[in-house]
Amino acid sequence: MIFHSIDQALLSGIDFPERMNNPLDYQPHPLCIAVCKELQTYLSEREDWREEIDKGKMFGVLIVENAQPASGAPKIGYLAAYSGQIGGRSDWDDFVPAVFDYLQPDGYFKTHEAEISGINQSIRKLEANTHMKEAKGLILQLQEERKHTIAAYQEKIKKAKAKRDARREAGSLNPEEEAEMVKESQFMKAELRRLKKSLSEKTSLETEYEAYQADILSLKQLRKTLSDALQQWLFSQFRMQNHEGESKDLLEIFRDAALRDYPQATIATSRIAALKMVPPAGSGECCEPKLLQYAYSLGYKPLQMAMFWWGESPKEEIRHHLHFYPACNGKCKPILQWMLPASTFEPAAVDLSLYNKVETLYEDREIAVIHKPEGLLSVPGKDAAQPSVYALMRSKYPEATGPLIVHRLDMSTSGVMMIAKTEFAYHRLQKAFLNHQIQKKYVAIISGKVIPEKGIISLPLMPDYLDRPRQIVDHELGKEAITEYEVLEPVDDSHLRIALYPKTGRTHQLRVHCAHQEGLNAPILGDPLYGNEKAARLHLHAEEITFEHPLTGKKMTITRKADF
Repeated sequence: MIFHSIDQALLSGIDFPERMNNPLDYQPHPLCIAVCKELQTYLSEREDWREEIDKGKMFGVLIVENAQPASGAPKIGYLAAYSGQIGGRSDWDDFVPAVFDYLQPDGYFKTHEAEISGINQSIRKLEANTHMKEAKGLILQLQEERKHTIAAYQEKIKKAKAKRDARREAGSLNPEEEAEMVKESQFMKAELRRLKKSLSEKTSLETEYEAYQADILSLKQLRKTLSDALQQWLFSQFRMQNHEGESKDLLEIFRDAALRDYPQATIATSRIAALKMVPPAGSGECCEPKLLQYAYSLGYKPLQMAMFWWGESPKEEIRHHLHFYPACNGKCKPILQWMLPASTFEPAAVDLSLYNKVETLYEDREIAVIHKPEGLLSVPGKDAAQPSVYALMRSKYPEATGPLIVHRLDMSTSGVMMIAKTEFAYHRLQKAFLNHQIQKKYVAIISGKVIPEKGIISLPLMPDYLDRPRQIVDHELGKEAITEYEVLEPVDDSHLRIALYPKTGRTHQLRVHCAHQEGLNAPILGDPLYGNEKAARLHLHAEEITFEHPLTGKKMTITRKADF
């Protein structure tokens, strides 16, 4: 059964919000938490799934209202879903089916996938050809010998020229001797051209190897053409309904989303903007679109939604077992913005009271140092009405000529922040930051109790392009990120207060370095992106900054203790 009834005791006294929660930014409703626990109990009993799902899988639930239940049937229930497939199947009982099941053995997708697999086998077979591997080595050796032969003759020409030049400098040359030297020079140059021409002629082995490489390249080009065509076909089969009963396929949804976010001129010239018109692989297979699609197909009204992670964390990302997560921005955001009413994504009301919490810690003609409260942006976001440090400082210092913002703190991070009131101060401070001449100390409370007293964390970071603003650890493509830390004191039996000293300034560096399994494996308390424990706020605070004054050169340290 896909529509799961809910214990009436759980429903008693429940008031649902007027609109469904925003899947991209939500706190799970108490009823969602209750049915997720029921689902988690079920998963713990599926021994046949154990090995696969313990490696990591996202599950989701959607509380729905059946407007026309059969006699005696419950009106409120829930649907469950998993991302992708389990055991190569997307049609397990008790879970909503795939939006489009492309896994049928004799279906269009599997047939053409088999064709591409056949090409892959042909490529692997060609690349494993022992004769051609040996030929490659012989050809490389031959090319080196050719280079050596030409270089040796060029050296011979050089020495002969030096000898002629020396003879000319000595003087007393008769016309016959001069003519003989010119003839020698011309002959040697012509001989070099003949040598290069003869050495450039391909051997039968080289001709054979080139044909072999051309065959591989042709197969790879064919594979790409067929793969792209199959992916386009697949995207066109995922037709997603919205709350008004309309439908679009994934190609239309992502194209329209890109055109909404970027002008056509930008899409034509920007690689990133153009890429956003193409759905990422796996789009439409996450829990959220599957749940909504099934609900719409049966006329159910979506009420509340929640998604949780089961199993181990991936090596690059940070995911915690049984922790709730929002939908991803790359694959799901354009789809959900099509499927759900626009009111679902309306931003929270602007809270201008945050401005009253900003403190000025130091100020002179060149700079100001302030305390930024948690919840306040450093610079304006997409919603220009949201309060930010920049907006406040521009209002407070209308005469300021500088860009004001020298460095940033995450919206959810509080602490000491420096402001440049003049162009001179801005450029001096920017240079100091680039040269690592400014030291910063952060304090944090982490969810852990056993870590070394001091240490250095070095984990390279890069953006998760499918789920910004998240960052991931990537040892090949990531940028260097280094943090020193020391334990200050235990807070209680399961939390530590630590000091963090960033030596680089990557986005979310301290949060990832604390949370990642290769870092401290101890998330910062209240971190909504990388943590595993809720709190009223992110317990990360920029406590101290040490710098040389851009005008006087005087060394200064500004401190503001955390409120936690």
